[in-house]
Amino acid sequence: MPKRFTEESKTGDIVTVFPKASQLFKEHRIDFCCGGDRPIGDVLNEMNLAVEPFLENLNALYDETHEQPAENWLESSYEQLIDYVISTHHGYLNLALPELGDFVTKILRVHGKNHPELTHVHRVFNQLRSELEQHLIEEEESIFPKIKAYEQNRSSVQLDALLTDIDILESEHDTSGNLLKELRRLTNDYHIPEDACKTFTLTYLKLQELESDLFQHIHLENNILFQKIAEEKSA
Repeated sequence: MPKRFTEESKTGDIVTVFPKASQLFKEHRIDFCCGGDRPIGDVLNEMNLAVEPFLENLNALYDETHEQPAENWLESSYEQLIDYVISTHHGYLNLALPELGDFVTKILRVHGKNHPELTHVHRVFNQLRSELEQHLIEEEESIFPKIKAYEQNRSSVQLDALLTDIDILESEHDTSGNLLKELRRLTNDYHIPEDACKTFTLTYLKLQELESDLFQHIHLENNILFQKIAEEKSA
């Protein structure tokens, strides 16, 4: 059975071709959004994970699910992908961020004395929330409309301006990715302590859900939408 993915396959490309790989990556805390341009072999070696067994598992999973390369988003228009990102991922964040803000504050009040790390979790989460809320507004009110306008009437001037905007968005994605990593570090990979109440447990589960959604969200933008636009420059 020929392998479809090798040590040289980039993490972002793998998830683009095979979206279900995102679950395997998340299980091993492999960054496929902000770090999507790194070869999987380099990432696995850096994390001291055995390369061959991981690739065998990945390729077996690919064969089992019979997924075809290029998922629909590679063939979709910019407008279709943008509308999906807004309705699915922006919609999720608009609901999840306020709810998580309440939960993070509540567990700090109740458990902060015995768990001083919650002070830092509260601070980092609220920094992430602020970054994301501003980011969503910037995308929806400014950048995404520009991309849709460019798709209707392509010009080199519009493209150059978009690429500058995209550099800024990708930098903001990196910031969010680093804050997610910091939350994982502070929570010891979201380890739930023995004295955790239901709200404490739910908060950590929802923070992991947030991380999972953001990984897929940023992947769609960085590795598909923005990449397709960047390729027009060299076409």
